[in-house]
This record gives sequence, C-alpha cells and structure tokens, in this order.
Amino acid sequence: MELIPLVTEEWKMDAGPCFGVIPKSLWSKVYPEAGNNLLNICNRLLVVKTENRVVLIDTGYGDKQSGKYYQYKYIYKQKEITKALKEVGIGADEITDVLLTHLHDDHVGGATKREGEKVTEVFPKARYWVSKSQWNWAHHPNKRERAAYFPDNHKRLKESGRITFIEEEGEHLPGIQFRIYDGHTRGQLIPEIGYNDKKIVYMADFIPSSAHIPLVFIAAVDVEPLKVLKEKEAYLKEAAKSKHILFFGHDHYFEACTVEETEKGFVVKERGTLQEMVGQQAISQGSGV
Repeated sequence: MELIPLVTEEWKMDAGPCFGVIPKSLWSKVYPEAGNNLLNICNRLLVVKTENRVVLIDTGYGDKQSGKYYQYKYIYKQKEITKALKEVGIGADEITDVLLTHLHDDHVGGATKREGEKVTEVFPKARYWVSKSQWNWAHHPNKRERAAYFPDNHKRLKESGRITFIEEEGEHLPGIQFRIYDGHTRGQLIPEIGYNDKKIVYMADFIPSSAHIPLVFIAAVDVEPLKVLKEKEAYLKEAAKSKHILFFGHDHYFEACTVEETEKGFVVKERGTLQEMVGQQAISQGSGV
C-alpha cells in the first residue's frame, strides 16, 4: 500500500468559524494568526494506492463557481487536482474510487468540472462513495449549510450510475473502514486505513486540525456542537488507546498527529508529516501547491 498526501488549495478562513466560542487568547497559542483574524488552512487530500485500487479521499474546491465566491474564500494558492495527481504519477482515469467524506464545496468541488455548459466527472472510471444520510441532507439543505452545497458538484455523479450510498459503517473498500459521524454535518464519512500494523484516520471536518484536539475546541460551522463533543470524546479515547494516526485535511502546518489522554484532557502526543508518523518509506509526498 502507498499513501500519497496532496494539497490542492491553500486558503484563509476567519478564526471565528474555525474555533467557535474559544477566545483568541487561547486558540492563538496553538494555531498562528495570519493577520486580520484569518488563519492559513489547506485542502489536503489523500490517495490510497494498492495493487488493485487507487482511492482518492476528497477532491478540494475545483473551480466551477463564480470568481466572487472564491474571492471570499481567500484562496491564495491552488493546483488543479488532475495536475496534482499527475505530478505523483497518477492519471485521472487511474482513480478507481473517490471517497467523499461529505458534500461541502471544499471537499467535493473537484469531483466534477465544467466543459462549456456541460458538467462532467473529473474521474471518468471511478466509483464514488458517500453516505446516504449526507446525500439526503445535501439535497434538502438547512438554511445554515445551504451555501456550502452546490448541485453541480454532485448531481452528475448520480447521473453517471457510479455512485454508491453508504448506510452502515464497515469495510466497504478493502483495508478501509468507513465510520459515520453526524455532528459537523449529517452522515460525514471518516475513513480508517489499515497500514501495516497502524491505523491512519482521515479526519476531514470531524477534527479539522491538530489544534482541535482539546474537546471544547469545536468549529462554529458544526451543525450540532454538543453531538460533536460526544462523538469526539468517544473517538479520542479510542484513538489514544489504539494509537491511531490522525491525518488532517485542513491543518496548514501539520499533516498528522497521535494523541494521548492526560489528567487535563486529550492532547497531541506527536505531530508531523504522515511519513514521520508512520515511519515507513512507502509514503509518497505530493509537491503541494
């Protein structure tokens, strides 16, 4: 198995949505401010390459929406997803599976592209995986999340006939367990990858960065923060006990970390690149943006 991190976008987000009720005097100790109360974050994807499959987890923003929309996202570096894949020796038609943790624009936007007036899939041979509850949620969005869902990001995927809806947790792809969490958005899929004797967990927006390890560091964009708190505590107990490696989709500074439980709560034990955390040579590094 080969694991390949890819960064498709580097952008800035207001600290309020990122850290919710946590005051700046606290969050600034664990995540640096980039000026004007903005934070540098990224869209970091993961390719899981095995003998028979090339699995892409999430797809970044893509470029289908208006310039005004992206202006408010403060994207300052961007690499088109097929170019990022090509730089690590993977063609778009080699992707066998695209695992979509959820359908917010920064996670699914790169799955489709616009060719004139037509929207087509970026990965023409891939099977797409998303939870049934997230699909239903995205197609009947609440007023709070509506701005994060765009039909042209995922409507074509269903029309292709190559989308699979996940209704139960389990190993739906060889070596990858699918877990489901509802606090950030209904039906967020969190993949757990068995790698040698280790378990690597793609955190998506469940725990978006290593700075979000403390239980009460919960993003304001999470639709059910009390549910996040409950889900997060249960998961971190498991992660600390079983020595999971948490891989972050949005942490600009650290790819991965391990955690431990102390008298003061959950804290980062070690953090760095995925290669450093795993300690193996079978990790390939994408070139970033």
